[in-house]
Amino acid sequence: MEYVLIIHAVKDYPAWKHIFDQAAGIRKAAGEQSYQVLRYQSDSNRIVHFSKWHSLEQARGFFESLELVEIRLRAGVEAPEFLYLNELEAGVL
Repeated sequence: MEYVLIIHAVKDYPAWKHIFDQAAGIRKAAGEQSYQVLRYQSDSNRIVHFSKWHSLEQARGFFESLELVEIRLRAGVEAPEFLYLNELEAGVL
């Protein structure tokens, strides 16, 4: 499996979440299979977006596209950090 972990601050979580939800269709079309949104306990505007992708090439192309740069600006995303990850192992305890 291929995963992307994005850590960033947002100016206003409800506004960001609205735009994030509106982009679900384009995320799916780009190859995102599933996602989780997490929030720092100590900072409610610090967000972690963890998602599973068909391929990291698709993910990288999507997140680096001009369309996504514009969406991030509208959503108030500040200083996103992208980690592109290959799964080595998974389990359930």
